[in-house]
Formats: sequence, structure tokens, C-alpha cells
Amino acid sequence: QVQLVESGGGPVQAGQSLRLSCTGSGTSMRFNAMGWYRQAPGKQREFVAQISRGGSADYADFVKGRFTISRDSSENTVSLQMNSLKPEDTAVYYCTATFAQRYWGQGTQVTVSS
Repeated sequence: QVQLVESGGGPVQAGQSLRLSCTGSGTSMRFNAMGWYRQAPGKQREFVAQISRGGSADYADFVKGRFTISRDSSENTVSLQMNSLKPEDTAVYYCTATFAQRYWGQGTQVTVSS
């Protein structure tokens, strides 16, 4: 079965950086798009960033200029470099990927303190 596993979350201070990673397994085929969503307490899950198989990236307005999404050489791993973190970035971050259907990771907690 296809599985996505996130890593890299944790507590940080405002203005600092984190790098999240997500690795897919269970298929020899390349995923189409891979990306990240997040959900803060009391909020709906929201789109953060996505990168296509061809490397085209899209970002939510609230992270442009601060976050960078990339795919590594395996093409089944996606990373999110998060700089200049703000308390409002506190959320559970979920990895997602598509190949015939959409898959989700279990989520990783990011907590930004002021």
C-alpha cells in the first residue's frame, strides 16, 4: 500500500526555521503532484504549497517569500523549507501526494512561540 510519512516538525521560536520532509513508499511509480496542507486549532485545513511532477510550484499567499517546496532526486520525497516562522504558522502539517488517487500522511506538529 502507498504510505506517506512526514518528519521535521517540532517547537521553534518566531523568526526561526524548520524543514519538513515527506517520503512516499509502496509504489515504484512517480507521484503526480506532492504538497503540503496545514490545520490550526479551530481552523479548516488549508493549502500551503504544491509541486508538480515537472517541478512547477504553487504557494498560498500567506507563505510566499517565506516557504520553499522542493522534490528530491527520488521524486517520491517532498520537502518544505519554512523560514521566518510566525506564531500563526502553528498547525499540524500534512503531506499529500497524488497517483491515481490522493494520499495523505499522518501529520507533523509545528509550534511557533513568540
